[in-house]
Amino acid sequence: MVVQRAECRPAVQESYVKLKKLQIEESTKPLRLSQRLEKAVTTNYKPVSNHTYNVEYEKKKKEEGKRARSDKEKVLEMLFSAFEKHQYYNIKNLVEITKQPVIYLKEILREIGVYNSRGPHKSTWELKPEYRHYQEGEEDEGNME
Repeated sequence: MVVQRAECRPAVQESYVKLKKLQIEESTKPLRLSQRLEKAVTTNYKPVSNHTYNVEYEKKKKEEGKRARSDKEKVLEMLFSAFEKHQYYNIKNLVEITKQPVIYLKEILREIGVYNSRGPHKSTWELKPEYRHYQEGEEDEGNME
């Protein structure tokens, strides 16, 4: 509840007037100023049709060529050895490991693996329970304790 109303005004002194003038001058100054240059700026970057890292990437791609489909058994062996090291892999890492086309790899993974579409391991593949050898060992160790 408001009982009394009070208005405060600063004492009009020379120092206060100077301060206000400075504030007004600062606020009226433009934030950006245009400058006239005597000579053209030559440190600009010139457009390049193809950057060096793109050229290197293209060269690497040509050397590798198209990914050829290996024997299914050989790919399965590579996948199982990879899944012995880690339980979850995304498709990109599996392509690097096996050097197989993505579509062919997904065909094989659908047979032996489960795709996690949500949860903490989103967008990753893991082996189906019947192919997991590491889980059995962990369960045995848990029963011993």
